[in-house]
Formats: sequence, C-alpha cells, structure tokens
Amino acid sequence: MDERVLDALREVIDPETGLDIVSMGLVYGAEVDGDGVRVRLTMTSAACPMGDEIVEEAEAVLARVFHDRARVDVELVWDPPWTPERMTDEARAFFGWEGE
Repeated sequence: MDERVLDALREVIDPETGLDIVSMGLVYGAEVDGDGVRVRLTMTSAACPMGDEIVEEAEAVLARVFHDRARVDVELVWDPPWTPERMTDEARAFFGWEGE
C-alpha cells in the first residue's frame, strides 16, 4: 500500500469510533497508479450507517491531497470481511482489546 495515500486517509475519522480508518483496519488497498489514486476500503459491518459518509470523506481528502491526479476512485468492498485483527495495536488498546 502506498504510504502517501495511507497518510492522507488517516485524516478520515470513523464517526462511530472516533478513530481514523487506517487505524481501524478499514483500508484494504491504497495505490497511486498513472493519473489516479485507487483505494479499496470496507466497513466494520455491512449494516454500518456511516459507510457512504466515510467513502465521501475519503474521496474529498484524497482529491485535496492528490489534486494533481485526474481521478480518485474509492471502492467499498466486503471481501474479506473486516475483523478486529485488522486494527492497529493502538486502536485495539483504545477499546481495551490489547490481549485479543
């Protein structure tokens, strides 16, 4: 994954947890390719009511940070399903899940 894209996506906060989507493990792919930026992300649940809001915020942040790119594609994916193991150690600690 492209670290520049991940750095930008750390500005996108999951409104339900207050943590950024990278720390939450919601980003499955982040690349700069040719004239665009491509991101694949998921939600903690298919029933997440904030999915559209998070995708829109990710698109806005990436368009601002990568203003020199012709396109920004953010795709919402469900496979593989999200699990807490995808979270950073710091995010798991935030929820008190250090040993899990």
